[in-house]
Amino acid sequence: MDAAGSGTEHGGTGGAVVLPAARIGDGAHHVIAVHGWFADRRAYAPVFDVLDRATFSYAVPDLRGYGEARQVPGAYTTGEAAQDVLALADALGWERFSLVGHSMGAAVIQRVVLAAPERVRRMVGVAPVPASGVPLQGEHWELFAQAAQRPENRRTIIDLSTGNRRPDAWLDLMVERSLSCTDPTAFRAWLDSWALEDFHERVQGCRVPVRLVVGDGDPVLSAEVVRTTWLRWYTAAELVEVPAAGHYPIDETPLETVRAVEDFLRAEDDPR
Repeated sequence: MDAAGSGTEHGGTGGAVVLPAARIGDGAHHVIAVHGWFADRRAYAPVFDVLDRATFSYAVPDLRGYGEARQVPGAYTTGEAAQDVLALADALGWERFSLVGHSMGAAVIQRVVLAAPERVRRMVGVAPVPASGVPLQGEHWELFAQAAQRPENRRTIIDLSTGNRRPDAWLDLMVERSLSCTDPTAFRAWLDSWALEDFHERVQGCRVPVRLVVGDGDPVLSAEVVRTTWLRWYTAAELVEVPAAGHYPIDETPLETVRAVEDFLRAEDDPR
């Protein structure tokens, strides 16, 4: 892995920054993978060693407020992040590329498609937040809103979203990772963007091929949620359910998740 940027200003993208990113592989098919709310680019670490490095070149950035970009100021919105992703692609010299986004990252990559549809080859959402946001209310909203300051809330959210069936040590590890890589102010601000913003009318009719990879045990962003959102709005969308996974298929079922992602991305290059 090496860094592809350092959070410095990048000209020509309206205040965007070139995000620090891990680079994996040297294949001709370029892919930018965006992490979710709870972790920096290490969210993809469980699959780094099993990616197809001959076919794909991956860039896995830290969003503002996370990891190496933890001190980078910003509005911490999915729209801002989309401009940062495009700045990263420009810095890498990638005119066209595919996108992968986990959870909140799926909202970010949809913003990228809206900003530059001609540059996106294919798109994969893993446990994907839809363009309509997530309707958290009452106690659920308070649970999420206070997670920036309360580690116990982060643990509860991870436990609930994986069906209360993962080992305590793993839950503790996920919380520790989340706390170590996030800026609390940014973490809280991100919630307002991915959960509350509704831009689904803008993505309706989008023709970019998209696959949605969903754990069959995810109680929040379930297959049914995908069917009533993503599959209705994108003209070339398909759903894959991963058995024995909750909201974190990359951690819970890494090999199955890589297969679901890369088979779909690779299909565009298949001459048959």
